[in-house]
Amino acid sequence: MKAIEYTNGPDTLRLTEVHDPAPAQGEVVIDIAATAVNRADLLQSRGLYPPPPGASEILGLECSGRISAVGEGVQGLAIGDEVCALLAGGGYAEKVAVPAGQVMPVPGGVSLHEAASLPEVACTVWSNLAMTGGLGSGILAGDAHWGDLELGAPRVLVHGGSGGIGSHAIQVCRALGARVATTCGGPEKAQMCRDLGADLVIDYRAEDFVERVLEWTDDDERGAGVDLILDVMGAKYLDRNIRSLAPDGRLIVIGLQGGVKGELNLGRLLPRRAGVLATNLRARPVQGPGGKTGICREVVDNVWPMVAAGDVTTRVSREVPLERAAEALGLLESGESHGKILLTVD
Repeated sequence: MKAIEYTNGPDTLRLTEVHDPAPAQGEVVIDIAATAVNRADLLQSRGLYPPPPGASEILGLECSGRISAVGEGVQGLAIGDEVCALLAGGGYAEKVAVPAGQVMPVPGGVSLHEAASLPEVACTVWSNLAMTGGLGSGILAGDAHWGDLELGAPRVLVHGGSGGIGSHAIQVCRALGARVATTCGGPEKAQMCRDLGADLVIDYRAEDFVERVLEWTDDDERGAGVDLILDVMGAKYLDRNIRSLAPDGRLIVIGLQGGVKGELNLGRLLPRRAGVLATNLRARPVQGPGGKTGICREVVDNVWPMVAAGDVTTRVSREVPLERAAEALGLLESGESHGKILLTVD
């Protein structure tokens, strides 16, 4: 089969011939129709984000296509099924072997190509906002009471609202009844975030997001600040994120675009009774507590109905042939793309 290989950086990507994958026990092989481009692919191409032990060295964390082979012990999946899948690697190719628990049906109302844009963002957003952060489960303020005070809708801050994860997160928050603030850069991206349902859009280039968030929530009886933050920046935003939290709020870090080391001021954290969490999706086990199989099952049960109902839409900005993968990564790195970029396989 054909697949994309690389040596050092996105400019070195090239199409080459590699061996076809065979399904191990509990796996299926998918003939790929499309795969999505993610920031992790940029990092991996530069040697900064190696795949987990045993995973494919080929780039690509999600795909859609048709099952062409089924391994021993797999139930509920058959050759010819149209599916999408969460991958630990291997998406930039014509075929990929993937554990059956990470294979999901194509959501209603979504084309086979568009489905490639969903697994990574849907699993990332749901596992963090809902499964870890408690959004929609009664843990956050919107479903709770403090004494005689009935609390309003949960308040969530999503950083990078115009990106793939951010745009999906805004829509899931709205579908779960939360009020959403988001950061982005520039008027065009700001309008996109408003169109997705963000209540407050902050241009991080011109505004202090802490000041805007505290103003936005100042009249709330439970105290200024947000209940949950989904952050892709890491160290750069650490202190400002903590200052943006309401009492009992939670900061969930899922990306390190702003660095890996920051100073944590416990004096700000303690009075808020707040929590700081950091999670990773790719390195999780297939099965067991916190495993990808359980996350995929929750996504199918909870997010796919939102997609089918039109409450959560796919945001595909470009479709590029697989052999032009270097061009697609360049588009992603430039920041000019709004939404997901797909690589399509003929």
